[in-house]
Amino acid sequence: MTGTRITTATLAITFFLAGLGPAVAQTDEQSTQTPAQPAAQEADPDRDINLAQPDFTLGALPTTLRVPRYKSSFRITHRFGRSLGSGDFGDLVSDLFGLDNGAIIGLEYRFGLFRGGQVGIHRTSDKTIQFMGQYSFRRQGEGSPLGLDILAAIEGLDNFQESYSPTLGVLLSYQAGTRAALYFEPMYVNNSNPLPEELVEDNSTFVIGLGARLRFLQTAYLFVEGVPRVSGHDPGVDHISFGIEKRAGGHLFQLNFSNSLGTTFGQLARGGFDNDDWHLGFNISRKFF
Repeated sequence: MTGTRITTATLAITFFLAGLGPAVAQTDEQSTQTPAQPAAQEADPDRDINLAQPDFTLGALPTTLRVPRYKSSFRITHRFGRSLGSGDFGDLVSDLFGLDNGAIIGLEYRFGLFRGGQVGIHRTSDKTIQFMGQYSFRRQGEGSPLGLDILAAIEGLDNFQESYSPTLGVLLSYQAGTRAALYFEPMYVNNSNPLPEELVEDNSTFVIGLGARLRFLQTAYLFVEGVPRVSGHDPGVDHISFGIEKRAGGHLFQLNFSNSLGTTFGQLARGGFDNDDWHLGFNISRKFF
């Protein structure tokens, strides 16, 4: 891990996104009080607010929420490097629960390329770059009891110059009205072992992403996700993350706790450090529609 501190630039981006105002953001009031929009917009249900799926990810796992055609979304991920279990409580408090230590920061941009199809790029501060594409075959309720997406991604280290790890996956989701969403996401991650191929027995990992999100207030959510490894490279412990979220128009603010620093699929496949090592983190996402 390459530790970094919260930079002025990161804070500037955060406050910029938070201050863009509700005039261009999705709001519940807009969905019920705004006069009828032009027919072109009414014909695209992907622009409607989905109360059970407010974002395109949980903590790190993807959801089946669609990015509307020609629209986009931006996300900041932040995982503080200090374990909440290291040192005594007084030392942890003096360190502001890890905020004074280095962190792994990620920047992600998604774009709706066509109806049901989205592409994205995610870069973390350890110089990992991930490109991804996702296509929605079925939305729940359109003749199917489940939402069904396929996912393809590839990431590389050193600014996408070495150690490439492609991923193929299937995303299944079930929405319980407007209150909850469940996810089952089998994925195959190649080259999940960072060691040279000739030195290792397992160079790939098959994982099953499991997740749930519960809306317990009008705009507040709880989430949990886990990524158990079924076969292949299996170091450390399986990634687990949980947290609380607040939706504000087109923004989603998330405070999370996880036993790893991973936010890309290859990093999730490599798992966490130890179940005694939990790290504070947050996500901030912004929809541009």
